Amino acid sequence: MTAAALSQTARIETSQRDGSDERPAAEAADLVYVLDDDHQLCLSLAWLLDSVHIRTKCFTDADSFLAGFDPDLPACLVLDVRMPGVSGFRVQELLNARDAALPVVFVSAHGDIPMSVRALQQGAVDFLEKPYDPQRMLDVVQGALRTAGRRYAQRAERRAVEERLSLLSPRERDILRQVIAGEPSKVIARRLGISLKTVDAHRARIREKTDADTLGCLIGDMMRCGLDQSQV
Repeated sequence: MTAAALSQTARIETSQRDGSDERPAAEAADLVYVLDDDHQLCLSLAWLLDSVHIRTKCFTDADSFLAGFDPDLPACLVLDVRMPGVSGFRVQELLNARDAALPVVFVSAHGDIPMSVRALQQGAVDFLEKPYDPQRMLDVVQGALRTAGRRYAQRAERRAVEERLSLLSPRERDILRQVIAGEPSKVIARRLGISLKTVDAHRARIREKTDADTLGCLIGDMMRCGLDQSQV
């Protein structure tokens, strides 16, 4: 593929393995988005990553990338800082606003310490100067892909717990919040003006609806996903 072809399509895809999208979410991702207005650099990096069987999707402008990337697909992003129009930092801000789980690796031919500090403070996993060492890039990308696998697995688990909680009625949510706060059933019953038997019935329905062995197990699932009583 030539630079002219890349310019025409604004992206390239290389996929050497069948069934890779069916791998468990907890494993390392194997897709790298590359966003850089330098056509030749995109091609070079795509070739480098493909040499170790890592798929790439390359974009030469921010708008194409933002419209084309899949937020639900485990991947990482190699992102140039300086580009015409929308800068790399602006792309990072837009991804953060979307709560994207995409690990970002910044690259720049004009990097400095304040620039790298800014990138890392906003959540980037690394910052490399151009021209970068190929092996260093491979190491950083492979680390970012492992991070992506963990992030997307955690996000999937959180969504699953949120879906379970969405099945609860307002009264069941109220009781669960008080259970999370450590209140015993007797106190909950007195506070809500209902019988202890009714509280216990609600607790049983909470376990049934959320498919939890115990409320302690459900609360443990919530804590592991970063959910607290305010998010019930």
